[in-house]
Amino acid sequence: MAEHRFSSEPTYVIAPSILSADFGRLGDEIRAVEKAGADWIHVDVMDGHFVPNLTLGWPLIQSVRKVTELPFDVHLMIENADRYLEDFQKAGADVITVHVEACVHLHRTIHEIKRLGCRAGVSLNPATPIESVLPILPDVDLVLLMSVNPGFGGQKFIEASVARAERLRAEIERTGKPVRLEIDGGVGVGNIARLARAGVRAFVAGNAIFSTPDYAATIAALRAELAKV
Repeated sequence: MAEHRFSSEPTYVIAPSILSADFGRLGDEIRAVEKAGADWIHVDVMDGHFVPNLTLGWPLIQSVRKVTELPFDVHLMIENADRYLEDFQKAGADVITVHVEACVHLHRTIHEIKRLGCRAGVSLNPATPIESVLPILPDVDLVLLMSVNPGFGGQKFIEASVARAERLRAEIERTGKPVRLEIDGGVGVGNIARLARAGVRAFVAGNAIFSTPDYAATIAALRAELAKV
């Protein structure tokens, strides 16, 4: 991992999800959101087993790593994540996030991610109790709260996620560690400020950015909402 990719990390991170990008011109899409002001590139990896969809793998990440120096925030929605951690690290992942629901030995998985030189994250689905991640909070760099059921882009935001974010932020603060709270699913101009007030510090946005004609204007609008917090 190139640690310098995090050198100017802001308080609020906007991470466009390339799941919603045009895969026929993915390199151009990544360059476009970087120019538009993105902080990270969010990469959703799905295996068709843990979630009902099949998306890109580490070879594609490796192929687009050369087009940007932005951190790659890789979200593994897969079974048997341990088998592929080194592949994703070598492909260019900077953050690797795994699901609490899919990892039998979560502590070992998180520490293997760190041993590989990546930031380690844990994610939980909307119906998964927050208590499930409390034992691992002192060991992670990031918690990714899903605000839709994972598998497909463009879903409606689950409103209960705001209260869940508040609870997670309180638990994170109890650890005394700089764990970043991230949210993914239905994030946009209409709710990003509420989520920031709830303690979220990284925002994954897919359709909210890639479905618009002007990525820079969209990201600027998201930042304008965050400036109100």
